[in-house]
Amino acid sequence: MAAYIARRILLMVPTLLGILFVSFVVVQFAPGGPVERVIAQLSGADTGGTSRISGSPGGDFGPRSQVGASADAMNSKYRGAQGLDPDFIKSLEKQFGFDKPAPERFLLMVWNFARFDFGKSYFRDVSVLQLIKEKLPVSMSLGIWMTLITYLISIPLGIRKAVKDGSPFDTWTSAVIIIGFAIPGFLFAILLIILFAGGSFLSIFPLRGLTSDGWSQFPWYWKIIDYFWHITLPIVSMSLGAFATMTLLTKNSFLDEIRKQYVMTARAKGCSERQVLYGHIFRNAMLIVIAGFPSAFIHAFFSGSLLIETIFSLDGLGLLGFESVLNRDYPVVFGTLFIFSLVGLVVNLVSDLTYMWVDPRIDFEAREV
Repeated sequence: MAAYIARRILLMVPTLLGILFVSFVVVQFAPGGPVERVIAQLSGADTGGTSRISGSPGGDFGPRSQVGASADAMNSKYRGAQGLDPDFIKSLEKQFGFDKPAPERFLLMVWNFARFDFGKSYFRDVSVLQLIKEKLPVSMSLGIWMTLITYLISIPLGIRKAVKDGSPFDTWTSAVIIIGFAIPGFLFAILLIILFAGGSFLSIFPLRGLTSDGWSQFPWYWKIIDYFWHITLPIVSMSLGAFATMTLLTKNSFLDEIRKQYVMTARAKGCSERQVLYGHIFRNAMLIVIAGFPSAFIHAFFSGSLLIETIFSLDGLGLLGFESVLNRDYPVVFGTLFIFSLVGLVVNLVSDLTYMWVDPRIDFEAREV
């Protein structure tokens, strides 16, 4: 076991390096950049993400001033910089680290990341770790409650569907689940807003944030009520697709075990259906479901909430990463990418170890990694 864990940990190093290298190379060819963003702000041009993504790096920032040949030569790689002092452009490049060649910048980034030094945001004047810490409560709330609610509903329903396979109950619940799975989460969120958040019908739930103004002054019991009042619609919207997937996964896992020989043997020995189901089938059928809990939680925690955060105005990690990409805030982009990738690799290891804990017959150490 120890040797297997050690090998997996060692493999994380080249994996992280590969992720960072590919991302770094892609960024070098991406249009726009922090220097262009500052130039656009100075020029009074639109600095929105869509204006920077389309067209050439930096965008087209209107009439080009006539300046000397030396200035044009200095600023030619930054469209919109014509007329600006070349020394100012150099100071911007130095401020953002672009005065160094790309290989040196990459090696410096790897060295800093190895010490968990992610630097400061280009445009927020705060460290990357502090930014993540500020956005973490929102993503934690969404991820934890979505995962718990999904498992608490999907597992009993999936078991019931497996036991009643082919019955009217199984048929109509399957129809509801398939319809729910087919509806995108963001579209369902908009529907909930129309119905229950002041759209065209009822105005029951709020639309912004996790808490109301003055929440810190509320009594403790009202704080809890207010928190769940705000988070109800986002959690329901996010859980829709995961709920359908987990229910069908549980059902199919139980059906596969119910048809095996050891189940018929247990019944032949006189065991009741409840003893067969929970004493023999449950542990084997739940192996894949339980072992997948860490990865399901991390998926909801880090990557499943971007659109929901945007629709319900929740300032979490998903929205932070999206805005950082649009704004070319590279320290935040690479810092969050490194942290998410590292957490994902650790969770994969935890999932494998969970398999071994649920079923001791599994031995990953005897396999090739």
